[in-house]
Amino acid sequence: MKTLKALSALLTYPTAELTAAVPDIRSVLHGESVLTSEALPALEPLLSSLASEDLYDLQERYVILFDRTRTLSLHLFEHVHGESRDRGQAMVDLKSVYEAAGFEISSTELPDYVPLFLEYCSLLPEAEARQMLSEPAHVLTALGERLRKKDSAYAAVFEALVSIAASKPSAEVFEALVPEQDIDPNDLKALDAVWEEEEVRFGPGAAVADCGVDSLAAKIRQARRPAPGLEVQASSHPRTVFNHISTRA
Repeated sequence: MKTLKALSALLTYPTAELTAAVPDIRSVLHGESVLTSEALPALEPLLSSLASEDLYDLQERYVILFDRTRTLSLHLFEHVHGESRDRGQAMVDLKSVYEAAGFEISSTELPDYVPLFLEYCSLLPEAEARQMLSEPAHVLTALGERLRKKDSAYAAVFEALVSIAASKPSAEVFEALVPEQDIDPNDLKALDAVWEEEEVRFGPGAAVADCGVDSLAAKIRQARRPAPGLEVQASSHPRTVFNHISTRA
């Protein structure tokens, strides 16, 4: 679904390229008719903001929200595992999902970075993409609610994602989320202390742990398979297709 690629772009750091692409993003969102009649107009304040406001103001707002506010982190497993060692294995599992479908991460972002995850989902058949979105739906819902409390236009993106998911999260799954503890985003000393944690490793030597059947990692492990109808041919020369993900030609 191109809509997921468009929503992925809206969650990336504002640049001149992104602001210039707003008309194209709007066209995709309206043209594909995936979003509900409520979700589509709700995105307009963010689209208008990106298209018209000063770029530096947009960037400062983005950094305060997503880089300096841990409860709004754009890394899925931050909200599920926090500093737990289970987070490393969850990363490995998700990276394996991408690789099993023949895709490679072509950036320095971690596998659970929401825009990257959405790019991957956008390449799947629609039914599978909707099902994949259901796995972290409780995290996406929480992020939308937290942003809505801050009167942020970005809340509409997460609400749109939840509306696309095949199923909505039950109340019980929210208990697995890391408790919300906001810190003043302008208190850099406090932020440094909060973000200090063990290095997350991938591949050989990574921590192996049972993340639990109710965790996001366990659910994603079930999806470790190539997308239906997708033929993957091995190649030593990956071809870049998207900003974050490349596919073997």
